[in-house]
Amino acid sequence: MSWFKRLKDNVQTSTKFKKEAPDGLWQKCKDCGSTNTAKELRENLYICPNCDYHYRIGSHDYFDLLFDGKYEEILSGMRSTDILGFTDLKDYTDRLKSAHKKTDLNDAISIAEGKIHKKRIVIAAMDFSFIGGSMGSVVGEKISRAADRSLKERIPFMIISKSGGARMMEAAFSLMQMAKTSAKLAQLGRAGIPYLSFLTDPTTGGVTASYAMLGDINFAEPKALIGFAGPRVIKETIKRDLPEGFQRSEFLLEKGFLDFIVDRRNLRDKLGEVLSILEVS
Repeated sequence: MSWFKRLKDNVQTSTKFKKEAPDGLWQKCKDCGSTNTAKELRENLYICPNCDYHYRIGSHDYFDLLFDGKYEEILSGMRSTDILGFTDLKDYTDRLKSAHKKTDLNDAISIAEGKIHKKRIVIAAMDFSFIGGSMGSVVGEKISRAADRSLKERIPFMIISKSGGARMMEAAFSLMQMAKTSAKLAQLGRAGIPYLSFLTDPTTGGVTASYAMLGDINFAEPKALIGFAGPRVIKETIKRDLPEGFQRSEFLLEKGFLDFIVDRRNLRDKLGEVLSILEVS
């Protein structure tokens, strides 16, 4: 009956010699729990082959996906600084240096100009990997200057939002970006220049309360979390259970906050159609 016992002379692999899969080789889907290789996800534009869950991707991934080959990145040299000297908040300067080293980005948004289906457009894309895609003074300033470029060239402007909200380390300077970017988008509206707002997972806080919801067309990726305060805070405030799927793209589409939802695999062609319809004279 020795097969019921763990005998001392049985061959056992020591825990310290067991090998883990290298980081990034396998990815477990947050939605359905299925496991896919990085190669499979990359070939499927980082969409789960099993349930179509959209993994988060960076700004340059969107640029490569959307533009007709070449594009020009602009305003790339702008970087945030600790303008208020909030060194007690885990040293904001070190946090910025760490984020830059980790992501090779200067801030939480990148701007590029190019063509989609031969239609010129300026795109501002946010990166959640840079301090949670938080909106600081540089994010607001880059959006404002990108809007100026769209206005000058009379070409559409698009923002791809992916953010946890305002950057607390910049306090009022961060909150001021809500008003500044909204004013710039109003200038585009008065000039008849289309502004497209594409909301991805997550789009929350001050970003949702400003430029993310001001598009001539507001649209989103499937199952993206979109809202101002988080579901837990809302539930505790109103003392009621929240509807199923609350603050997800599909819920907001049903309630009229979004014009449509688009799968990442169809995004470029859909934008080509929209730009043809909204072509600036």
